[in-house]
Amino acid sequence: MTVTASARRKARHFAMQALYQWQMAGASLNSIEAEFRADNDMSKTDVEYFRDLFYGVAKNLDEVEGAFTPHLDRNVDDLDPVSRALLRMSTYELKNRIDVPYKVVINEAVALAKKFGPTDAFKFINGILDKTAADLRAAEVAADKNS
Repeated sequence: MTVTASARRKARHFAMQALYQWQMAGASLNSIEAEFRADNDMSKTDVEYFRDLFYGVAKNLDEVEGAFTPHLDRNVDDLDPVSRALLRMSTYELKNRIDVPYKVVINEAVALAKKFGPTDAFKFINGILDKTAADLRAAEVAADKNS
């Protein structure tokens, strides 16, 4: 399958939902992935990207949270579950998927926050990810501001 923006968008959508489920239920990653593959049509999804995001966040949780928590005004555990899943996933993407422009990562997270998050969560997500991107992708953000 050719990787399209739409296939990546679906991968992020499913990864956010899988992370949400992992946070809430504490089930094993493999069982959550199996459930997602059984319950969802993944034919138009970048499954490798889904797996990278889902397993990558779980395996690098402390490192991922350490990158965005300095910008929070509350404890990570006090975030609503959707915002927590989105910040974890997007920060992982900013740290580990430099093939994806930081603006794309932020825009995708904001779109998911508008769809699934509580009222105005997208503004909070946008602000935290802007600051996190400035830390993790300083050269890219600076080049963008200078263009």
